[in-house]
Amino acid sequence: MNENPAGPAVPRKRWIDAVLVYRQPRMLSMLALGYSAGLPFYLVFQTLSAWLRQDGIQRSTIGMLAWVGLTYTLKFLWAPIVDRMALPLLTSALGRRRSWMLLAQAGIFVGLLNLSWSDPTASVVRIAAWAVFTAFFAATQDIAVDAWRIESAPVEQQGAMAAAYQVGYRLALITGGALALALADTQGWQLSYTVMAALVSVGVVTTLLTPEPGALARQADVLREARVVDWLEEKAHWPDSLRAAGSWFIGAVICPLTDFFSRYGLLLAGLILLFMGSYRLTDFTMGSMTNSFYIDKGYTLTEVAAVVKAYGLAASVIGVILAGLVMTKIGLLRSLVLGSAMVILSNVGFSLLAGSASKSLLGLGLVNGFDNLALAMHGTALIAFLSSLTSVRYTATQYALFSSMYALPGKVMEGFSGFVVDAIGYPRFFLYTASLSIPALVLLWFLSRRGVVQRPEA
Repeated sequence: MNENPAGPAVPRKRWIDAVLVYRQPRMLSMLALGYSAGLPFYLVFQTLSAWLRQDGIQRSTIGMLAWVGLTYTLKFLWAPIVDRMALPLLTSALGRRRSWMLLAQAGIFVGLLNLSWSDPTASVVRIAAWAVFTAFFAATQDIAVDAWRIESAPVEQQGAMAAAYQVGYRLALITGGALALALADTQGWQLSYTVMAALVSVGVVTTLLTPEPGALARQADVLREARVVDWLEEKAHWPDSLRAAGSWFIGAVICPLTDFFSRYGLLLAGLILLFMGSYRLTDFTMGSMTNSFYIDKGYTLTEVAAVVKAYGLAASVIGVILAGLVMTKIGLLRSLVLGSAMVILSNVGFSLLAGSASKSLLGLGLVNGFDNLALAMHGTALIAFLSSLTSVRYTATQYALFSSMYALPGKVMEGFSGFVVDAIGYPRFFLYTASLSIPALVLLWFLSRRGVVQRPEA
């Protein structure tokens, strides 16, 4: 007879166990690939906005350029291609995930190099075009890196993999933020972006040296899908080429979507997607206006580079490491709640800083340090949550869909942020962005009651 009606006791996780997992080689590879993924992000958003604002481009135009980020948001449209299609020569030499990483890194290099040769005062359109080009290949790299991450480690290590990815990502943000701004202030924007293009080599070397994960969804597995088999039987009179293309589309696009909705049901799956779309509304909506705020407040590029990008983002690296440990200790649900609460407080801090009579380097450092700690907790928890929803049979497609859903509403709203600042000013703008985190907390409460996000004691 079982004397424990609650079931067998779950061993308590020790802090040392959470730390030792980072000794594994795959964690070091994840760190470097996270750096590669994070490098272009600021260079086509926040750092670019500082360049444009310094050259006198209007805030409304800078805000609308945030729609370059829709390239990241719409990556689910070509994720099935990255998930299934082999690249000539490259895939046979490197494997599917690494071949796509290498192709994307080559595109990022070309895009950043052409941005370095551009002049915003001569043509904002040229800047926007190369920013979209760079963002497209950066998003493609994200698809491949996310698939590599999920396929390279078991479920219980996905929190640690997410933390390693975030550490690398934050280090890259320091590079694309602090270093790029410091170089621009002393050497000019052309040299700054040329150096950033050269740093793409970090991702290239890592891609060439890191192992390809085991293929968890072979084409033979896809062809065994009942939907594919039924469709092929119905279209037996079609030419072989059309039947092959149709079976690929169903297996690579339709099946991943129906898999998600069949696992959770239409209503609950819809609420999960709503939660994804609302969880990061705050930091996406404020993103394009932060550098404009610093410049309008009177801070120099060197001050922004030293205090905001170097100090603040260094705090975020510490925050990501702590986030991985905290998630292991307190569980995913409490981590998601903690991340949202910290982001709300950080935006209230920005509002107080904006309302101060004069600029303060100490205030700037404190607000940004806490904001980066908050974003580290916020982002790491969300990545672990999205990974927990992903089926290993459709890694790239499903994760790209999830990451697109969480970014789409925020990116759309970010495009209007310049108009909002012009209408209500910076202090109330940051209070407005803080309030955008509340709907996600309400949805999180509901999802936790339905068992989608497990409580620590479960």
